[in-house]
Amino acid sequence: MEMRGMMGGFYKLSEWIMRLSVTNVLWLLTSFPFWLMVISFLGVSDTEQLKANIIFLAIVAPFTLFPATSAMFSVARKWVLGDTDVPLLKTFFRNYKQNYVQAMIGGIFYALLFAVLIIDFQVYLKQMTGFQLIAYLFIALMLLLLISLLHFFSLLSHFHMKTIQLLKNALILTIGRPIRSLIMVIGAAAVLFLSTRFTFLIPFFFGSVIAVYTFYNFNMVIQKMMLMKEESETKKSDESDSEEEGQKQI
Repeated sequence: MEMRGMMGGFYKLSEWIMRLSVTNVLWLLTSFPFWLMVISFLGVSDTEQLKANIIFLAIVAPFTLFPATSAMFSVARKWVLGDTDVPLLKTFFRNYKQNYVQAMIGGIFYALLFAVLIIDFQVYLKQMTGFQLIAYLFIALMLLLLISLLHFFSLLSHFHMKTIQLLKNALILTIGRPIRSLIMVIGAAAVLFLSTRFTFLIPFFFGSVIAVYTFYNFNMVIQKMMLMKEESETKKSDESDSEEEGQKQI
């Protein structure tokens, strides 16, 4: 029997809190080595040590953080598409295993680029006198790379493609849909900001909320693109039918 009214609302809210928190905990546990290194590196101020730490994180991330995030996005995809009662543990670990190799390869690509951009940012900001302005160019590039990364995870969870196609399409969506990409990154930044103010969100909601929000926006883009494609094909079909009728009349 379905609960209605206020009690029904509380019940649905508690269900979503449970789904988001369980998925977020699974994500943190399966990427634990990466986050452990992040915590141990906090407070480092020496530039050379910071560079070394960034390199270590770039090495660990593809084998831990990226497969875990891919699995989390696969669960978020199920929710956004309406399958809210999907078994969390089974879905998470099945997709963790299935997408591990592609997530790892994509992770190597993104981790390498992020490491290069972060190190270059530090160098131009602190060591290149008179070139500090160029450092902010690297911030813009990192922002674009982050948006592309979010698209990559959404594509990986939604389509069966080769890794190179996933990377290519992630870049196309980032550049080709600038407004939606901007909305996506603003929402993710808002969740990050709230998590820094209310730290209890980090272990239970930080990653899973971003995954749901990101895939929701991604799905809107895909649905719109599919609708435009259908309209274009219908228009071509109608024009073709009109030409055939004209030829018959002649």
